Amino acid sequence: MGKLDGRVVVITGAARGQGEQEARLFVAEGARVVLADVRDEEAAAVARELGKDAALPVHLDVSQEADWAAAVAAAKDTFGKIDGLVNNAGILRFNELVNTPLEEFQQVVQVNQVGTFLGIRTVAPEIEAAGGGTIVNTSSYTGLTGMAYVGAYAATKHAVLGLTRVAAVELAAKGIRVNALCPGAIDTPMTNPAVLDPTADPEASAAGVAELYKRLVPLGRIGRPEEVAALALFLTSQDSSYITGQPFVVDGGWLAGVGLA
Repeated sequence: MGKLDGRVVVITGAARGQGEQEARLFVAEGARVVLADVRDEEAAAVARELGKDAALPVHLDVSQEADWAAAVAAAKDTFGKIDGLVNNAGILRFNELVNTPLEEFQQVVQVNQVGTFLGIRTVAPEIEAAGGGTIVNTSSYTGLTGMAYVGAYAATKHAVLGLTRVAAVELAAKGIRVNALCPGAIDTPMTNPAVLDPTADPEASAAGVAELYKRLVPLGRIGRPEEVAALALFLTSQDSSYITGQPFVVDGGWLAGVGLA
């Protein structure tokens, strides 16, 4: 018997990285999942692996209201209900605040902050109609502290925590728990500078990132997306039945202090 038997969960940004691992783990625990992403082919490939009875790929630009409405309609048409949401989709841009173009700042806000807001606003009524459930928002280590060169990202992740707390208070009476993940450095495409710089060597970049976090993180390594997925499972399952409105840090001890290795 799985921890999510009978559940239907929408996961945004599910084509790769943390979202993909969350989808795989949730299906293994008995859920049916909606893999929502702008990377249609990658999401479809993951869905094929998981099986058509367990996974539905849908196109979703989280910053667009119409995309949310279409994704919810497809989910209900296929699975009959929605009782869980993981707002995982996000983007990262590196820049000094004083050199950040307004367009770039607004782009990060639209995906990370507005996308989370639209997810809560669109899906919460469906979760209520299904008899209650859970929402897990993805904030960040930088939602609890500051970090140079990621001002737009950090601002949106602080905002996600505010949305999480307000939603938890407003939705509690409707049987919906709302919590936030705060990952530190996790080994996903987003943490590899080569993703943002096509001239960079992906292998060299990955090696440099791994070495950096070996020095910075007390546990001495970068995190794995599977470890974030395990926390998302906890917050989506009945194991966390008396928890709502809280941030959960999964960062190898980085927020506690910088290691000396």
